[in-house]
Amino acid sequence: MSSEHGRRPLRITLTAIIMLVLGTLMSVGGGYLAMLGGSWYYLVAGVGLLVVAGLLFARRRAAIGVYAVLLLGTLVWTFYEVRFDWWQLAPRIDLWCILGLWLILPFVNRHVSARVVWRDGSSVLLGVGLLAGALMAAYALTQNYHTIDGAFSDAQMRGPDSQGQVGRSQHEWTSYGGAERGDRYSTADLITPENVGKLEKAWEYHTGDLPGEGDPVELTNQVTPLKVGDTLFICTPHSVAIALDADTGEERWRFDPSINRDAGYYQHMTCRGLAYHDGRRYAAPPGQPDQAAARCERRLFLPTNDGTLIALDVGDGKPCEDFGEAGVVDLKIGLGEDARGVYLPTSPPVVTEKLVIAGGSITDNGSVDSPGGVIRAYDVKSGRLVWNFDPGNPDATEPLPAGETYVRSTPNSWTIATADETLGLVYIPMGNQTPDQWSIPRGPLAERFTATLVALELATGKIRWEFQTVHHDLWDRDLPSQPTLVDIDRPEGKVPAIIQPTKRGDLFVLDRRTGKPIVPVEQRPVPQGTDYGDHTAPSQPVSTLSYAPDEPLHERDMWGGTPLDQMMCRIQFRKLRYEGDFTPPSQHGSLIYPGNVGTFNWPSVAVDPSRQLLFGAPNYLAFISQMVKRSEVDPEVRSGGSETGLQPNLGAPYMVRLEPFLSVLKLPCQAPPWGYVTAVDLRTMKKVWMHKNGTSRDSAPLGIALPVGTPALGGPIVTAGGVAFMSGTLDYYLRAYDLQTGEQLWKGRLPAGGQATPMTYVSEKTGRQYVVQMAGGHGSFGTKIGDSVTAWTLAEE
Repeated sequence: MSSEHGRRPLRITLTAIIMLVLGTLMSVGGGYLAMLGGSWYYLVAGVGLLVVAGLLFARRRAAIGVYAVLLLGTLVWTFYEVRFDWWQLAPRIDLWCILGLWLILPFVNRHVSARVVWRDGSSVLLGVGLLAGALMAAYALTQNYHTIDGAFSDAQMRGPDSQGQVGRSQHEWTSYGGAERGDRYSTADLITPENVGKLEKAWEYHTGDLPGEGDPVELTNQVTPLKVGDTLFICTPHSVAIALDADTGEERWRFDPSINRDAGYYQHMTCRGLAYHDGRRYAAPPGQPDQAAARCERRLFLPTNDGTLIALDVGDGKPCEDFGEAGVVDLKIGLGEDARGVYLPTSPPVVTEKLVIAGGSITDNGSVDSPGGVIRAYDVKSGRLVWNFDPGNPDATEPLPAGETYVRSTPNSWTIATADETLGLVYIPMGNQTPDQWSIPRGPLAERFTATLVALELATGKIRWEFQTVHHDLWDRDLPSQPTLVDIDRPEGKVPAIIQPTKRGDLFVLDRRTGKPIVPVEQRPVPQGTDYGDHTAPSQPVSTLSYAPDEPLHERDMWGGTPLDQMMCRIQFRKLRYEGDFTPPSQHGSLIYPGNVGTFNWPSVAVDPSRQLLFGAPNYLAFISQMVKRSEVDPEVRSGGSETGLQPNLGAPYMVRLEPFLSVLKLPCQAPPWGYVTAVDLRTMKKVWMHKNGTSRDSAPLGIALPVGTPALGGPIVTAGGVAFMSGTLDYYLRAYDLQTGEQLWKGRLPAGGQATPMTYVSEKTGRQYVVQMAGGHGSFGTKIGDSVTAWTLAEE
């Protein structure tokens, strides 16, 4: 009997110790938060827990009543802050409900006091609190504060019109964006919302290209395959080009340029795709069938990480000897002795009838003295330099004389450009002059072209028009996405438009002939002043069609798995400088939202030109940007080959520390959702639907698949069949969506992260529609690295 009585009070003692520890942490942290001007709840709750702990040690029945009052007060505070938003509500009350449930259990409750039975007023009050918490949680599960539930009309979805199909083939995917317009649209219509659930794996191919010694952290497989004839063409992070049978996935040829692996690739190593040119398309008279192609009449252009552009024959994968020097153009010419490993052509070039036009990325935040961001056009046959657009000398587009160097440290274009051969223009999305947050060395021309969409004449490289999306960029909000061309139905008729997504989340819709906005753009005042000697622009351009956050972050938006890490996120929030969007970086640390990943990034958007709808996948993650005096840091410290961490900024008095805004548990400090899929009606420029996208399966302990809506770094495609496909989320799936409603219809498991845009085609041999996805992961995005190319098709009846 005495042993039995000895064990039972031990439960109370342990419970009291837990309450004491939690109360101490909450009181200390809550007091600090209150001093910072934050919520007093945590301090009050902490003191309440300490009182409960003391009463439990004394085995006083009042412990139950005080805890019940604390729980009820927490429910009231929770409702005040977040109403019935499940993902905000749950971490505020989960721990307290679990402890309350423990206290009300008979084998604990009756031992709080030796003289009082379980059924008393305190326990009833606690029961009321637990029931109220359960009802709040259950009701919150039925609410959805973060979606737009809408649908396109049946008339709009009825089917593609002929105008949207001109010049397209359901059998091919001949450029990164599917076709020249960069809309990621296919006329393939065999897969529909009614049958997409029958997709099954058709084949899987492994490239064999995996991380090796000396590779940077950000080694990524972001390739979108091309399809020409019955062959797929891909490239790998180490710049290997591979041809695959489109029906079986069997390798047909492989070209390895054996890039210089010792070039010091500090930040990136990727290949988003190849470019294709078909000389027969321009040579054959209209109406005549294609003739057999001579060698290299159809060619691929392979950008390599060591700064070259190689022309390959489509049939055998061998270099085209008539292009450059034995098939190779050295893109490092004119960029200085330090270009290798710093200048990286990670995206496919633009190909027109006569030209192949190439840009390249410059290592972010590497040095104030870096190679220039020149855009160059080469003869598609010979590789002869035809013109160059140097942002530091924009009027001098004649080819740079031998031995001279382009202006150093100018804005670059690292993403995919788009050309309109009918208008004779190529549209270049420009980035920033590095470093991103230290702008003192920037001159007038750098300020002019930073984060600017520039329309250049194909014939000369001269500027036709330009449109700046960020003034005096201090936030790494360079233009990341390929611009999309679409002819939009307006009251005045069809208008040739260009859509440029941005990291902030704006969709700038412009007349692609003139650069004038179709959707209104307004200048808004933004936070001012820096504490490290830089300046800020007084206002920033904002599109009225935007996926930028509707509201700035507030303390109540801080999140965590438990009240404790949520409290710590609130403390971080209060300590950082934050005045809403465009808060400047600071020495103390500033909260940047949207952060460096951006609302939209290189995956861009997909547009159905017939149905006049846009499909996108906006992300919402905050980052911390902190300027750090170089004199206070070991000069050898670097970020370790990633765009996060402490960045070198060599030659500047300040380095910059860039980090995602995470809790001590490595969860985002801001509440979910963090990723969506959405659609816009381009006739009205209205958002039609918007839904959370992605689960925590591959990022949460034990593979728990919570439908939180995760960030995605991989783009969408849309099809004439009324189905969209996209991967890129933190969980490893390729998903299919109903374009009319946004409903997820199917998902296929991937062996690694799918941080690439899929593509689709109908086989001329089998008549079956395939969807192909690269699953290779992304080093700094945190997904599993792999080397798989996987194809799905409908199961045969």
